Amino acid sequence: MISIKGLTKRFDQLEVLKGMNIEVDKGQVIVLIGPSGSGKTTLLRCLNALEIPNDGTVSIEGTTVDFNKKVSKQELIKLRRKTGMVFQNYNLFPHMTALENVMEGPTVVQKRNKAETREKAIRLLKKVGLGDKVDYYPFQLSGGQQQRVGIARALAIEPEVMLFDEPTSALDPELVGEVLKVMKDLAEEGMTMVVVTHEMRFAKEAADKVFFMDGGYIVEEGSPVEVFENPKNERTKQFLNLIQ
Repeated sequence: MISIKGLTKRFDQLEVLKGMNIEVDKGQVIVLIGPSGSGKTTLLRCLNALEIPNDGTVSIEGTTVDFNKKVSKQELIKLRRKTGMVFQNYNLFPHMTALENVMEGPTVVQKRNKAETREKAIRLLKKVGLGDKVDYYPFQLSGGQQQRVGIARALAIEPEVMLFDEPTSALDPELVGEVLKVMKDLAEEGMTMVVVTHEMRFAKEAADKVFFMDGGYIVEEGSPVEVFENPKNERTKQFLNLIQ
């Protein structure tokens, strides 16, 4: 489903990802944890080509891009269409309603039929618990509601994989649960997901695999039980002792 081989990313002289190798099966939920600056968000952004890796290959459901050579714009677009991205800070268009935000990608980018897209967008907003907010603008919605619109918007392009970049970190504590519930529902439906989060409870309850990253490497990986209850690497133990 997802295969990452030899992935590196540098910003000037700083090497943020140092030869990543990851395999993800269809329907798996992968959670990336680790300290700030460990490369988690950069890895996500490389998966959908928001950041262009310096080396390595990325394969998502039959589409492979080899970053060891010059990559065309068409190859990047093909890779991006495989993923839906949910950002930390919602990134909704403020002048558009919830419904218009969800319709934007399919109608403008994918050139889909507007009437069909509208029906699907309404279904998706109902799916994330916002069926009564379709005509609301972002400023009329809470942070948790805006983030759920963001999830619906990412789902609207029918991605093979959903990528979440700390989707609850900008939310007030009482709003976190409503977003995590939507994510858990997606996991139970079999959506392949890669999630960067500090919500360890979500990782324990929803992840099939947890990757602990530090310094641009995957230091440890395993099931939630293996990583949280019996970590083998000393750096993993230090990190978990600080946050649990």
